[in-house]
Amino acid sequence: MRDKLAAVLRALRPCLLAVSGGVDSLTLAVLAARLLGGDFAAVHAAGPAVPGEAGDRLRRVAGDEGFSLTVIDAGELGDENYISNPVNRCYYCKNRLFAALRRQAQTIALATGRTVAVVSGTNRDDLADFRPGLTAAAEHGVRHPYVEADMGKQEVRALARELGLDFAGIPASPCLASRVYTGTKVTGEILRAVDFAETFVKRATGLDVVRCRVRENEMLVETSPPGALAASLAAELAAALRGQGHDFQTVSLDPHGYTPGRAFVKTP
Repeated sequence: MRDKLAAVLRALRPCLLAVSGGVDSLTLAVLAARLLGGDFAAVHAAGPAVPGEAGDRLRRVAGDEGFSLTVIDAGELGDENYISNPVNRCYYCKNRLFAALRRQAQTIALATGRTVAVVSGTNRDDLADFRPGLTAAAEHGVRHPYVEADMGKQEVRALARELGLDFAGIPASPCLASRVYTGTKVTGEILRAVDFAETFVKRATGLDVVRCRVRENEMLVETSPPGALAASLAAELAAALRGQGHDFQTVSLDPHGYTPGRAFVKTP
């Protein structure tokens, strides 16, 4: 498994990798850095849709592993197609991200005379999901080393453990825009509120899996395991949010707990 992935990466050198700070892309970044050295660089699209802890993790690992990290603003909040939050919102986000990486790759290629591949941390299991971002990736010629090495989520986690990475067991945490119900506008204010709320609940409870969903002016807090929150926490969170300038009409706790993808509403 690891040997096949290593062969794929060596064939793609030099390369730029889009790194979110989650397990998949960050594990690939570590392996690529160890295998390719200066023929590898990571690019991170920082913005309000990225959980703060993910960005912090990425910067720490980049420092520990010594790989090049470029932080960019892909500018998705300047795109009304993204802001309006349609079912294919991810397409518009990834289109901007991969366009930015492609420009960077072309700049490096002109300076060095070498073709630079743009790669992602997409794994085999992702192909079974509804992921409009993969369409954008295909349009920009992005390569997916995990897919080419036939690796799914379990294999990626196993590789992270094999590499001795301390983040191998952290829960998945998609971008914060995934907490906003389809059709509710995605704004920087909402994304910052979600990030603040999830950090607040995690610190108050010690839970690792927390989702603060937003539909219009309402926030619903989901956790795993379900029913783990004290009834008073909703009022405490609402007050804390107001203190940060985020005044939701209602903040409530979901007794049924975390349901993956709940905010995604696929419409005709």
